[in-house]
Amino acid sequence: MYFRHSARFEARRLTLRGIARNLPDGSVEVLARGTAAAIGELRDWLHHGPAQARVDEVQETADGGESIPEGFSIF
Repeated sequence: MYFRHSARFEARRLTLRGIARNLPDGSVEVLARGTAAAIGELRDWLHHGPAQARVDEVQETADGGESIPEGFSIF
């Protein structure tokens, strides 16, 4: 399964809102909103991703005020 699709599956399991999208440099950006506990679980998952993924780095930033859609989408 692809990283973005797997991230969406995890986020939906945790009832988070947000998006996962590819960036021009080939990395994946995940924006998520929800309870602190659910965000923490997603954060932990993002450090390893799905079984076939290679995660080199995870960067976290505070809420930048970007509009987050209902549900969890991939782009």
